[in-house]
Amino acid sequence: MTEQHVVAVELTPDSIRAWLVGRVAHYLDETPDAVDPHAPLADYGLDSVYAFALAGEIEDTLRVAVEPTLIWDVSSLADLTDRIVALTGGSATK
Repeated sequence: MTEQHVVAVELTPDSIRAWLVGRVAHYLDETPDAVDPHAPLADYGLDSVYAFALAGEIEDTLRVAVEPTLIWDVSSLADLTDRIVALTGGSATK
């Protein structure tokens, strides 16, 4: 879980979603193809440790401050992507 992934400063919703899918796949020890960005996050069975880790990685890599509870407040990675884009003030564009 300590592995860091650095991404470009200017992010698009598609690249944010792909990065999130990659991180969840890493936590699950799966390939990104095994993670559906539209599936309910609860289906993946990630616990609070992973929520805290993902929130920290979002802050460190995407430079967006998020509370770990946001991971549980969204329905899917696609929804989380939308929330992150909104938190950037829409600066992440398609």
